[in-house]
Amino acid sequence: MVHEIPLKGQTMPKLALVTAGPSAIGHALVTALAGAGYDIGFTHLNQTEAAVTLIATVEALGQRARAWECDAGDAAETTRFHAEAADWAETAPSVMVNNAGIQTWSSLLDLNPDDWDRTIATNLRGTFLNTQAAAKAMIKANQPGAIITLGSGCNKLAFPKLVDYTTSKGGIEQFTKVAAVELGPHNIRVNCIAPGAIATARTAAEAPDYDATWARVTPLRRVGLPQDLAGPLLFLISDAAAFVTGQTLWVDGGAFSQANWPYET
Repeated sequence: MVHEIPLKGQTMPKLALVTAGPSAIGHALVTALAGAGYDIGFTHLNQTEAAVTLIATVEALGQRARAWECDAGDAAETTRFHAEAADWAETAPSVMVNNAGIQTWSSLLDLNPDDWDRTIATNLRGTFLNTQAAAKAMIKANQPGAIITLGSGCNKLAFPKLVDYTTSKGGIEQFTKVAAVELGPHNIRVNCIAPGAIATARTAAEAPDYDATWARVTPLRRVGLPQDLAGPLLFLISDAAAFVTGQTLWVDGGAFSQANWPYET
């Protein structure tokens, strides 16, 4: 493979990899990255039509994009995704966003072990696999990088009937800290974005009163939108956050900073 030396004034392409790109949050993050000048490689599962639409969105912003069908928690598929993305882009990623996540609505006593395994595999194992693969590529290319994990309000507080999801997200926050410590000497920063209540088609389908319910208990008196995560992402991968690593940035409208307060506010 021939790598052309860029002419004076030109820069090498920047590659960002995102898991679950066509999801509501993934779409907002991919669009933000493309707007910031990144070519995008992203994964999806059984969302071919949405993936094609997202590629067109990125290309309309003047960047390249390619999609891979890939289970974030599958080691072989993840390895293939990273190898083929590097060949396609002819560069190592400078940004990795671990966005893939699922959940099961069930009490602890009723939770099916298969659902537990599936959630932990996608959310926690997937974050590990993709972080490891991206970090190895960054180190091999001798280039700095920024890795983002996606947490949740349940990093901090227990969410009833979401035991598998809560466990995975709490694990992701601790994984973020360990990864930041180990990868720091390679100039790779690892940070976690922890959303609060975010309005999506999925949350609307699961709870028709979702927006109003969460707005009442959120200090900013509204739910978040997927676009609310774009600014925090762009900050954490930028030079403005060059000395920030191992941190969790809460994007929750203050919902999980307030105490369970018995008086009116």
